[in-house]
Amino acid sequence: MSNRLFSLMERHQKLDQAIRLAEQRKGRNSFEIMRLKKLKLVVKDRMARLLRRPVPAISN
Repeated sequence: MSNRLFSLMERHQKLDQAIRLAEQRKGRNSFEIMRLKKLKLVVKDRMARLLRRPVPAISN
């Protein structure tokens, strides 16, 4: 797994956790939750794009 993909996966998990925490707060901010969800989707799209890239062949 590439470092870039690993970083994106970590970011995706942190955003997921932030969304859960924001949804549990009493004075929850709907706009903040929406912003976090959109950002999480952007990260997910970037991960999917990385996974669709062809892996370069290793020549000996």
